[in-house]
Amino acid sequence: MEDNELLQDFPQRLRSHIVILGAFVIIIWLVEVFDWILGGSLDQFGILPRQIIGLRGIILAPILHGSFGHVAANTIPFIVLGWFVLLRGVRPFVIVTTLAILIGGIGTWLIAPSASVHIGASGLIFGFLGYLIFRGYFERSWEAIGWSILVLFIYGGMLLGMLPTSMPVSWQMHLFGFIGGGLAAYLLSKNEDVPIYN
Repeated sequence: MEDNELLQDFPQRLRSHIVILGAFVIIIWLVEVFDWILGGSLDQFGILPRQIIGLRGIILAPILHGSFGHVAANTIPFIVLGWFVLLRGVRPFVIVTTLAILIGGIGTWLIAPSASVHIGASGLIFGFLGYLIFRGYFERSWEAIGWSILVLFIYGGMLLGMLPTSMPVSWQMHLFGFIGGGLAAYLLSKNEDVPIYN
């Protein structure tokens, strides 16, 4: 796509990005309001490791949060990193999101402590982070490498969130979400048909 076409198309693409990211942000805030009204009873629908019923949490966990502070902490990095991924295109965004949620959720379900519940969009956010960092390595283009360096500069400190800790933080979800994003970067770098902008 030529530069002038990109500039002409940018307002339309920006609107679609706002709708996609905004819809998710509105959903997680509304769900938390509803959960607050119910006294936190929705949190039980998160990932319950090695319980069959806990598999539903793989899909539901990203929209569930433990508090308004938890939602607020995830909102800004979701918007920023999610938008960086969306700049690559809607289709890559869907692929990264899907792999981060599935691999992040399945990995958490397999190895997290059995007497625990895992919720939050942080696994998805770490998926975005993993994609953006590994994209530079797998694509080997100056553009991709530049994005990787920028993301590491802004959000590199988040990588510590993948280390085991005694705090009530799902490092398992962070780690496997990151792996899912890295896998997406590898797969998309091998797919020459993926549009760079759409």
